[in-house]
Amino acid sequence: MSQDPGPAPTGDADLVIGRIVSIAGSQIIVVLEDQPGESAPSPSPPPPPQVGSVVRMRARDSVVFGLVTGLNIPIPAMAAGEAEMKIIEVELLGEVVAGEAITEDGGAPSPFLRGVSVYPGLGEPVYAASAENLRTVYARPSITCVPVGTVHNDRNVPAYLSVDDLLGRHFAVLGSTGTGKSCVVALILRRILTQIAAGHVLVIDLHNEYSHAFGDLAEVLTHENLDLPYWLLNFEEMREIMVSARGSQPEVEAAILSDTILEAKRILAAGTDAVEWITVDTPVPYRLSDVVRLLDEKMGRLQRPSDTEPYLRLKARLATLSSDRRYAFMFPGITVRDNLAAILGTLYRVPTRGRPITILDLSGVPSEVLDAVVSLICRMTFDFAQASDQQVPVLLVCEEAHRYAPLDAALGFASTKQAVGRIAKEGRKYGVSLCLVSQRPSELAAGMLAQCNTILALRLSNQRDQDFVRATLTESGLGLVDSLPSLRDREAIAVGQAVSVPLRLFFDDLPPHQRPKSGAASYEDAWGSEVDAGPVLDAVVRRMRLQGSLRLS
Repeated sequence: MSQDPGPAPTGDADLVIGRIVSIAGSQIIVVLEDQPGESAPSPSPPPPPQVGSVVRMRARDSVVFGLVTGLNIPIPAMAAGEAEMKIIEVELLGEVVAGEAITEDGGAPSPFLRGVSVYPGLGEPVYAASAENLRTVYARPSITCVPVGTVHNDRNVPAYLSVDDLLGRHFAVLGSTGTGKSCVVALILRRILTQIAAGHVLVIDLHNEYSHAFGDLAEVLTHENLDLPYWLLNFEEMREIMVSARGSQPEVEAAILSDTILEAKRILAAGTDAVEWITVDTPVPYRLSDVVRLLDEKMGRLQRPSDTEPYLRLKARLATLSSDRRYAFMFPGITVRDNLAAILGTLYRVPTRGRPITILDLSGVPSEVLDAVVSLICRMTFDFAQASDQQVPVLLVCEEAHRYAPLDAALGFASTKQAVGRIAKEGRKYGVSLCLVSQRPSELAAGMLAQCNTILALRLSNQRDQDFVRATLTESGLGLVDSLPSLRDREAIAVGQAVSVPLRLFFDDLPPHQRPKSGAASYEDAWGSEVDAGPVLDAVVRRMRLQGSLRLS
């Protein structure tokens, strides 16, 4: 038999805000009381509830908590001072089962449990949640977690994220430009790595935002010190770089390239047992000089000069890539060595040597090969995790994910979408976690966001983006979505496995030296005085001619 929680505790009457008039699924409708009850010891009415406020109700043997998601006056009064009905909409969050009599402040000795086993009845009073109630609902989980901010209802109550649930089931950080997405990512990574120092994090950074945000915690790789040799590319990625879709015979060029690369790989592996299992996609070294020689030999066997065009185009493209300094990280020259183990160790921090984060700064990588590079990184991350058999779990942070995993197929990046999608669908089985960071979630590839079991949504002004996020959330978090356009910077809606209940929270602020460089240029400062044209223009010209980065600092 269930235990009766007893009469209403002392002090409850002055906290009564209304009574239940409707229960449908997880939603409860409450009619607000204009004045406190007659037994109230204080003449002061309770504060009016706001969207996002937490309320509590009494069930047969538990205290049920809910979140205010809407306020309404169905029939407004015609004149000031006239009585009118005020109702609030409440989404149920969970309950505290009373193991003994409920204490005077409305709390209970049992922990808060998500979900409701017994509903409160019609006509039951609804109480404003006390500070102690909020600490119960948003209590620190018993599993490993990190504090990242404070709850919206009470800035004295910390908000926590469960580490294993956050990383083990993927998560997304969404928000319009300038809302603080990059700072939120930096904050979460710092808090996690403070507790778990030997992590393995790879950040794909398209705009050089994170390079100075982590200090000694990160190894920064740019196009100048990145070692990502061409022989790591699979055939689809190599085709993306070598074969132009606008060419006259792209399919013929692709077939020639596939056969030639396979022959070149087998030439270098001659005399070893690797020859038997090598395919065009196997990540083994081969010499570009062998590729050029084979192309020449095949051209020499042709009878018609017009048939040589595909071969000449491939040779010309190889010559361009090999001589352009911007591609030196991928086409380093005539030296070929099998350093795959060293590359994997650098990218995925094995061992960490006190730097658990790799920042892959791709701001200097030419746009012509960006798709292939990101595809290679994502595919290799999955292959590495799969081969390591969960011994080295990896977190892959995809900044500006909508750019290289777009919904619109006409924008390209097909191989990258396939690689990221594979991680999203299967990665957690092999120990690779995905963090998607995007300002336009509606432009992400279909199904990508649905694989993220935790959503951290900052301010989103675009209606399409709001609708897209709404479609991915569970019912318990839908009531919070309407507040997305009105959130302040660093304020977010958190929904999913990594939080005990859906909540609105303020993320902690980072000191300036730990913030990513994501702010816009200060036109007021830059335009306030004349630029010393000589040094600035000379530096720009030099960097353009050296085919290096255009950054002046």
